[in-house]
Amino acid sequence: MAFFTADQLVAHAVGDYILQSDWMADNKTKNSWAAFLHAVTYTAPFVLITQSPAALAAILGSHFVVDRWRLARFLVWLKNEHFLPFGNLKPMTATGYQDSKPPFLAVWLLIIADNIIHVICNALAIHALG
Repeated sequence: MAFFTADQLVAHAVGDYILQSDWMADNKTKNSWAAFLHAVTYTAPFVLITQSPAALAAILGSHFVVDRWRLARFLVWLKNEHFLPFGNLKPMTATGYQDSKPPFLAVWLLIIADNIIHVICNALAIHALG
């Protein structure tokens, strides 16, 4: 059995891009209610893949946490800064990339990192709990 399946990737894309409203996208990092509503609508397509309450709760919960606190930017920042001597860490930016990175590239790399985090969390939830 494959760890990542096409139906998981489609459910992720539908939940994160088709079912997410502009209001959710604009407010999910500022407002827990917006993040929760987005996590609920995001999780809905996964009901077609698993009916396991535990797996669905893990997908919903992980999506809420990753999006509400924009955890992908911390991962990006850590991977870019952890090789520096302690005490020389550069400040956190909105994307986790330094200002020397072209803004369009920093945003797209952050989006890619965010998507990878979500897909891994979903696959782990489905395989371990579904």
